[in-house]
Amino acid sequence: MGFATPANRQREEWPDLRHATSPATAGSASAAPAGPLSDGVADPLFILAAPRCFSSVASAMLGQHPQMFGLPETHLFGDETMELWWARATQETYQMAHGLLRAVAQICFKQQTEESVRLAAAWLRRRSTHTSGMIFEELAREVYPTVLIDKSPSMVYAIDSMRRAYRFFPQARFIHLVRHPRGYCESVLKYRDTLMRPAYQPRERRSEIGQIPGWISQLASFPYRSLNCDPNGLPADQMDPQGGWYVLNMNVLTFLKSVPTDQWITIRGEDLLQEPTDVLSRVAKWLGLRADRNAVEQMMHPELSPFARFGPPGARLGNDILFLERPALRPWRARPLSLEGCLSWRPDGAGFLPEVAALGHYLGYE
Repeated sequence: MGFATPANRQREEWPDLRHATSPATAGSASAAPAGPLSDGVADPLFILAAPRCFSSVASAMLGQHPQMFGLPETHLFGDETMELWWARATQETYQMAHGLLRAVAQICFKQQTEESVRLAAAWLRRRSTHTSGMIFEELAREVYPTVLIDKSPSMVYAIDSMRRAYRFFPQARFIHLVRHPRGYCESVLKYRDTLMRPAYQPRERRSEIGQIPGWISQLASFPYRSLNCDPNGLPADQMDPQGGWYVLNMNVLTFLKSVPTDQWITIRGEDLLQEPTDVLSRVAKWLGLRADRNAVEQMMHPELSPFARFGPPGARLGNDILFLERPALRPWRARPLSLEGCLSWRPDGAGFLPEVAALGHYLGYE
């Protein structure tokens, strides 16, 4: 399979995919059980996924396993220290702090209320000189022996963020969660329109009501040279999210080349939605955790996660808004899609860029 310029990469440069639906990989007899990082801390699981790739429902489902605990979006590993994390949280165009505040409130103060969120903020402020890894380890220690799951989409924007998580937790497991590029692009554009509505604007930023959040605008028109420089492509100020799908997934693949193959697998989100019991069972076996009928049945209920609803004042979000509204497994979202043909959002009738189509095939899409 050839890869077109400007991303002329040879397939052998990419890691061999290990899909959770392949009997030869996940759940094999060689899978090592999840073990303690140190006394009282289990090795964590990180879900590496671009936004709009089913990570909210995937994390909530896995988090319902009796031996796992799924977090909301903490965005911890974008920064080395909590002081830097707080500084970034004040600059982002989304409510970056909400997920970690909810996680600390639930784990350390046993409830999510307006008061426990204030206590969580103070708890984090007192640890502003700590590394992000130390904060994550404290939370992991609180829920031990369960395995802590993080699914922050911001991690895949920078290879250094994934490397930081791996450096802090060298025995961690990683799931590369992917979505068909057509479904991804359609979802990004739909979510952009959704976030424009006043009902979905953050209450803490009333002055921004009616504006499109910067992060989703960037995702909808991701800066990518093939789209912006190709004389037959769209102008840079028009929307086409496929560059983001390509760059963010390539970031993950680049990072995974440095991780031992028994510590990561790839899951197509559509497989999880269509065959959840099979995929979840294989993931549990790969992690060395229970894969009996009762454990799998518990994972079929993402709506029971303590973070599968809106939070209290001061930390209402921390997850995908549409998931918070309807935290359920929706198999119909995994409808068959093709890498061929025109793209509905392209007024010029163009299809996927050659490198996007090639990467889609590599990930198992048609």
